Amino acid sequence: MKILHCADIHLGSKIESKFPKEKSDERKRELRAAMSRMVDYAKSNDIKVIILAGDIFDSDRPLKKDKEFFYSVVRNNPEIDFLYLRGNHDTMESYTEYDLENLKTFSDVWTSYDYGDAVITGLEITDSNALSMYSSLNLEKGRNNIVVLHGQTGNTGGLCKIQLSKLRNKNIDYLALGHIHTFSSGKIDERGQYTYSGCLEGRGFDEFGQKGFVEIIVDGKITFNFVPNCSRVFEEITVDLSDTEDLFTACQKVQSFIKCKPSDIVRVNLSGEVDFDNEGLDKEIEKQLEHKYYFISVKNSTCVKYDIASVEGDVSLRGEFIRTVLQSDYSEEDKNAIISCGLKALRGGEVE
Repeated sequence: MKILHCADIHLGSKIESKFPKEKSDERKRELRAAMSRMVDYAKSNDIKVIILAGDIFDSDRPLKKDKEFFYSVVRNNPEIDFLYLRGNHDTMESYTEYDLENLKTFSDVWTSYDYGDAVITGLEITDSNALSMYSSLNLEKGRNNIVVLHGQTGNTGGLCKIQLSKLRNKNIDYLALGHIHTFSSGKIDERGQYTYSGCLEGRGFDEFGQKGFVEIIVDGKITFNFVPNCSRVFEEITVDLSDTEDLFTACQKVQSFIKCKPSDIVRVNLSGEVDFDNEGLDKEIEKQLEHKYYFISVKNSTCVKYDIASVEGDVSLRGEFIRTVLQSDYSEEDKNAIISCGLKALRGGEVE
């Protein structure tokens, strides 16, 4: 038996604010397409159960287009059971208006669905059950137990918090989690493990890397594998331009560092000290490379090299600043870093 585990689709998301409107609209369509591809994968592999571990929608009031899309997917795939556990973004989503036999839901009490080879048990975390949910979880030792929750693992309890230590020795084989948008997995105890499926599509520059869903295999015991599913990948690189001579060589170096596909979305962080004018360097490189990738964003954190000795004697704010730093008790390395940042700030540059 096989089961799919996904989460955090965030239908209706506003997507990355830096995208032009046409690309933002296209990315919204690609979010819906990612769900369609996952369902097609299930149908092609004779998978009859899909776990949706929260945040299917980006808000409790999703756009009509997205809401109708989701429920139409469920309605038009009656051979698949969709087990929908609401997350912190869609906690108030009302599915009672849809009479769909294959849409299985959860609530603030533990609810189980039996599929012969596996029992899937889930609970939506609320203020009232966040502390008591551990003691009320009872699973049969002789079954393959899959538990579904939405929240952040850690050592503290509360809303959207999951204390793994309190789930030890609970007969859990696989803990299907939502909330974190990157695939990850770890041990609960000797028997069980937890897994975040991540989101189906990255939506911004805080969601780098490959995205997809998890295929759970129940065959005596539970194993699983991550299935990449996204149409585009967000990638981030940092390029030190200290050894470049001008705009052209800087652009050439950046291009040599990017190993992404043309369909990907790229952020480039420029660093280092340069001997040439760096004003507008980010926009220049974006323009030079924009035709090579779906979207590229460049952040310029370079600074222009200064001969400190030549400007130390200036009768100016710049000179006074340099003299003050040089007379301080900081190490030579720290002095150079402070002067570099200070000069950049005096030129109106952004300092981190």
